[in-house]
Amino acid sequence: MNIPELLLPAGNLDKLKIALIYGADAVYIGAKYYSLRAQASNFTLDDIKEGVEFAHSLNKKVYITVNVIPREREIGGVLDYLKKLEGLKVDGLIISSPAILEIARKNTNLHISISTQMSVINSYATNYFYNNGASRVVLGRECSIDEIRKIKKNTKAELEVFIHGGMCSAYSGRCTLSNYMSNRDANRGGCAHSCRWNYLVYEDESKIDTDYPFQIASKDLVSIEYIKELVEIGVESLKIEGRMKSLHYVATLSYTYRKLLDDIKNNSLKEYDYYLKLLESSENRENASGFFSGRNDDSIALYSKNGLEANQSFLGIVLDYDKNKKEALFEVRNHFEKLEKAEVMSPGKDLFDITILNIYKDGIETSSAKNALDKVIIKTDKTLNKNDILRRI
Repeated sequence: MNIPELLLPAGNLDKLKIALIYGADAVYIGAKYYSLRAQASNFTLDDIKEGVEFAHSLNKKVYITVNVIPREREIGGVLDYLKKLEGLKVDGLIISSPAILEIARKNTNLHISISTQMSVINSYATNYFYNNGASRVVLGRECSIDEIRKIKKNTKAELEVFIHGGMCSAYSGRCTLSNYMSNRDANRGGCAHSCRWNYLVYEDESKIDTDYPFQIASKDLVSIEYIKELVEIGVESLKIEGRMKSLHYVATLSYTYRKLLDDIKNNSLKEYDYYLKLLESSENRENASGFFSGRNDDSIALYSKNGLEANQSFLGIVLDYDKNKKEALFEVRNHFEKLEKAEVMSPGKDLFDITILNIYKDGIETSSAKNALDKVIIKTDKTLNKNDILRRI
């Protein structure tokens, strides 16, 4: 059984490294130009160089999103930009413009993926792009598991499938609500997520009384129960959404889906609730399994008020560990106290619990760590490692 690539998002270099350390086979990133997600911490060419070198040192990959639809004033710079990316030895491009596809195909040897923005949901469209130079197609999130199976049987193209993250209430992101309501162009990376705003409902100019504000968003995608089937179908890549999400989100998703794929490979798959439990600390919105079941009803829509609160379980990350002193240099993300118990997520290991015995700030012992991004020294009752993440129990 071939295990597909696990592909994680990375909004900056720290997230790129954490995603790969925690189990991703590859990451996709956006540069300063020709990429959606304008609010993400997009990469400079120097950042890309460092990220690619780090990934390749682990025998892993970096794909670059070049997924805008370029305007006439922009198209002239595409070739030079793609040649620079090729010179940096990136592993591939994710493209949503036929123009950029043609330029890349004729002038580079880069692996080309067709973005989900192209709404490819059948084998005819898949084969069209394959026959015109694309090696891989990122299927639209509107595909059911049965449709993915049929597409795979009828194409030579590699298939990439979204398995986790935000869903769009429009067709593969083709929405202008944000443009109209906030003058932020959704398809240039500036989406204001207008579908997730709270609305009042009127009928014949009379407000309809409801117990909650009205939303028109989709629930987030969580597809744990479909991963084994996608593996058996033979898709080449499993993709997670979230270049604007936190480092903790990236680490948790990479850790969980790596464990799931390894368990499938080793015929040691656990009950799905086990993996869902691992994901809990990363989630702060309602979720569903999207279109995989073939259902298209209100079970995947977020019409009601989302009452989930911001998650504060991420206590911080170990920057370094002195085994002789049994001390960890620790970057704080949320408040915690001396003698508090915490859960440790460590790459390639099972979760385990510790007690935080001592906290030192600027060499002085203190009873708590209060400020995000403070660097403190902590001592615990068990050994830690660099890049371990501590979470509130």
